[in-house]
Amino acid sequence: MKKIPVLILLLFSLAKLFAQTDTIEPAYKRFPNIPPFTLTAPDSSSVTRDNLAKHKKVLIMFFSPDCDHCQHQTEDIIKKMDDFKNIEIVMATYQPFEELVAFYNKYELAKYTNIKIGRDGNYFFPPFYNMKSLPYLALYNKKGELITTYEGNRRPDVILKAFNGK
Repeated sequence: MKKIPVLILLLFSLAKLFAQTDTIEPAYKRFPNIPPFTLTAPDSSSVTRDNLAKHKKVLIMFFSPDCDHCQHQTEDIIKKMDDFKNIEIVMATYQPFEELVAFYNKYELAKYTNIKIGRDGNYFFPPFYNMKSLPYLALYNKKGELITTYEGNRRPDVILKAFNGK
């Protein structure tokens, strides 16, 4: 009878010993520069890291067109566009192309030359950033180095302070 508790204890110890721990950092932490991505823009052209403006701060925003939080984040940024005019904004979604185009038209994003928007058909960004909620924001400095990331809405002043190192 005394052997059963010892056996159970031994089994639990072995299970713990062989249990895997998740020690691998997400890709964005291992490669803290703007990642090589390809998005399909509303006009069916490609948006890539290589066709972003050089030596400009970059905000990558992963969103869903039907997400209320994402819509509010977009509205907040548009209201403060004068403050964001020197920041290249990349908006990416995995949702169907038709939804992307409707979102693009609803917010009249074509009139903002610093906004690039496209569909992440390869589903690159979510696993790269290990996303858990939307909108997801990744901020990069003028050298293309990661400053910080945010999950969920952030006030424009918080985003701008992060870009300015405050």
